[in-house]
Amino acid sequence: MDLSNTLSKVADTLSGGLFDTIYKTVTTYFPPDMPESQKQQLQLELKALERKQKSDTQRHLAEAERLLTERIKELEGTASDLKALPIVGRVILFARGAQRPVWGFFTMYLDWRWFSEWQLSTQQQTALIAINLLVLGFLFGERAMKNVAPYVIQALKTKSTPWKP
Repeated sequence: MDLSNTLSKVADTLSGGLFDTIYKTVTTYFPPDMPESQKQQLQLELKALERKQKSDTQRHLAEAERLLTERIKELEGTASDLKALPIVGRVILFARGAQRPVWGFFTMYLDWRWFSEWQLSTQQQTALIAINLLVLGFLFGERAMKNVAPYVIQALKTKSTPWKP
């Protein structure tokens, strides 16, 4: 989860174009004979204000992300907390570390059986696809799912049509 990126987009949306709009409004309602140098000075000051506002927003976003990280650490604990428990702590650390490989290899085994010898119903195939997407998403992130999903769908279509030499 990229909280900083999300909050930054929200802040940009809320303030995006605000200073340009203010400049257009000010120059529209100020006297038409306003010298060009004053218009440029006003524009420079508004741009400086915009930069300051963006800087403040980024600082607040960084602080919010830091506080969220601390809160998660406080609620979930750390590995050093688990090491304080003699046997149970080490077992939990091992289980946490082994979870990704176990799920990954189990899913690979299911896929191998599916593509090599199993004849599954449509519902079972749909469930296996869901398992694959969940495991891939957990292990490798959203990008992996987006990259692999078309190949899985293509493999399903190929498997459903009989092979002809």
